[in-house]
Amino acid sequence: MTQEEKAKYVGDLATELSESNIFYLADTGELTVDAVNQLRRKCFGSKIRMRVVKNTLLAKAMDQVEGKDFGQLREVLAGPTSIMFAEVGNVPAKLIKEFRKKNAKPILKGAYIDEAVYVGDNQLEALATLKSKEEMLGEIIGLLQSPAKNVISGLKNSGGTIAGLLKTLENRA
Repeated sequence: MTQEEKAKYVGDLATELSESNIFYLADTGELTVDAVNQLRRKCFGSKIRMRVVKNTLLAKAMDQVEGKDFGQLREVLAGPTSIMFAEVGNVPAKLIKEFRKKNAKPILKGAYIDEAVYVGDNQLEALATLKSKEEMLGEIIGLLQSPAKNVISGLKNSGGTIAGLLKTLENRA
C-alpha cells in the first residue's frame, strides 16, 4: 500500500468509526477460507458490515475520531482483527455465539456500544443478552401502561363509579 492509499484507508475507517455507535473487534485468524466466507454471509444476512483491518491503521483511525473514547480497545489490537459494524448492539454477539457452535473462532477482542467499551471474550454472553433500544422502549411502555390498564379495567368492571373503583382496588390489595 502506498502512503496515499493508507491515508485514504485510514480516513475511510475513521469515518465509519465516527458514524457507527456499535462495532465489534474479533479475531478471525486461522479460520479456513470457507469458514470466513460463511461468516461473511451470516454477517450480510444480519445486516452487519465485516472487514479485516490492519491493527496499526485501525489505531490511527481511532486517533482521528473526535468525541469518542475507545478506551481499552487499542490494547486488544494485536494479531488478526476483523471489525463488525452493526445497527443493533447484541446482533454481532449472537452471531459470534452461533458461529462458534461449529468453529473455534471468531474470538471477541472487544466491542464499542453506545459509548460503552467491552474488552475480552468473557463479555460475549453479556453482550448477547443486551436488549436493543426498541426492546427497552417496549418494556418501558408496557410498564407505564400497566397501572393505567388496571384502573381502566377496574372502572369497567365496577360500572364506572368512584365507589366501584375503590372497591376494586380494595379487593386487589
